[in-house]
Amino acid sequence: MVKDFCMNTRAPIVETTKGKLRGFHFNGVDHFYGIRYAKAKRFQMPEPVKAWEGVKDAGSYGMICPVLNEPMPTGEVQTPHRFWPTSEHCQYLNVWTTACDPAAKKPVMFWIHGGGYEAGSSIEQVCYDGFNLAKLDDVVVVSVNHRLNAFGYLDMSDFGEKYKNSVNVGMADIVEALRWVRDNIAAFGGDPDNVTIFGQSGGGGKVTVLGQIPEAKGLFHKMIVMSGVIPSGDFLSDCSAKELVLAILSKLNIPEAEAEKLEKVPVPQYIWAVNGAIADFRKEGKRVGWTPMPNDYYVSDPLDDDFTDFSLEIPTIVGTVVAEFGMIRDYGVRAELSVEERERIVKEYYGEEGGQKILDEYRKQYPGKNEVYAVDLDGMFLPSTVDYVKKKAAEAKAPVYNYIFAKVFDYDGGRAAWHCSDIPYFFHNAELIPLCHQGDYETLDRLMSGAFVNFAKTGDPNVEGLPEWKPCKDGEMQTMIFDDECHTAVNMQDVLLPLVRQYKPPFHFEPMAADDDDEESGNAWVF
Repeated sequence: MVKDFCMNTRAPIVETTKGKLRGFHFNGVDHFYGIRYAKAKRFQMPEPVKAWEGVKDAGSYGMICPVLNEPMPTGEVQTPHRFWPTSEHCQYLNVWTTACDPAAKKPVMFWIHGGGYEAGSSIEQVCYDGFNLAKLDDVVVVSVNHRLNAFGYLDMSDFGEKYKNSVNVGMADIVEALRWVRDNIAAFGGDPDNVTIFGQSGGGGKVTVLGQIPEAKGLFHKMIVMSGVIPSGDFLSDCSAKELVLAILSKLNIPEAEAEKLEKVPVPQYIWAVNGAIADFRKEGKRVGWTPMPNDYYVSDPLDDDFTDFSLEIPTIVGTVVAEFGMIRDYGVRAELSVEERERIVKEYYGEEGGQKILDEYRKQYPGKNEVYAVDLDGMFLPSTVDYVKKKAAEAKAPVYNYIFAKVFDYDGGRAAWHCSDIPYFFHNAELIPLCHQGDYETLDRLMSGAFVNFAKTGDPNVEGLPEWKPCKDGEMQTMIFDDECHTAVNMQDVLLPLVRQYKPPFHFEPMAADDDDEESGNAWVF
């Protein structure tokens, strides 16, 4: 057996602008884990790290941001996760490359993890690993940790000038990481003038936000938003920013005039106080959310106002999966249902009138697909995604592409693609996820990752084996449907989506809590 591992005197060493880093080589790929790209005091803007002497080790993943509630793992067969130690000082990134050669100029794919603005990490899901994209697709992959929740998005601006952008420091971390890429990625074989930012769920939302931050202009050149166009109101708090901070201070017996002491409260006590304040607001029927907020740093959500001029010049891919948070319903083995049984289920869910209309349109847009999956059609991410694509396509000077991932998995009687189920394929990592090993998964894996990689290389996602994928135009929304048999459609949501929005029963997303009788506590993973 030929060994291809090296972390000794012949290990890859790269000279960054601040000092030398030693990674490790394995199976044709150089790995650099846990690179510190910035430092920051609590609630304050990140700053570049200081230069160092000697060679720093880059063989271990860096700390990830603490979460406010430890998760209770569930659904690991669908979405396998990895857990890691936490610290509020979590400004670390990882790099995978096949050539630490400044002359290589490989496209750079910069991954931003999901979990809303409150959870997740650069290594949280098994399929986030950048090895296959680097080795098989000849790109440099970067993944990034950044501040989240009350560490990245607590608005302290009423308590001092130094906190004026505290509500956006989680996003400022990512901008600083992109500056690190601009200044250093050439040494890892990457092209700083060809950086694609891509992210899913909250990571996709962060991609859209970066397009609205003037300081990020020029730091990336293509955007991919995966299930991440999130209406700005979805994460807003019902209490004011000052009310929330005062409630946290009260839990800690810190006077308002001494709010600066909140910077030094140990992390466990700080999290305890934040959660206590949130619980009190919930008793009053008020929600507390974490999200970037428009100010002098972040212009606005483009669906609330306008796209920035620089965002309109960036080629963009935006997409969703067909079921996202579709609820699990016990219909037995769905493939064994008769046509009559499928129709009955759809009509019971949407009502007789709505069910028939949706059945008719579903059959047009998803020919040959089992009709029972119409009950799982997404009404959470898709509406704003369609609005985003249509608006940007009408205004942009660069192409805008749209997709939907519509695969049905042989799992629990049959499940339409759920939130996160597309990530392994786009990462060329379906082989890592046992549930993906169905049918000719290798072809779908190659086509989906190939589309993203070709887009990162050229701005055009077309790849051999896919039908022609055209950019959207004003009044003409072109959609690539990724499935066991990929196909395209034009304006496929014009009739179907309004019907789903009209007839679909209300759905309010809440993380699943542990049963009262369970010894475990926390929330279930949903991303």
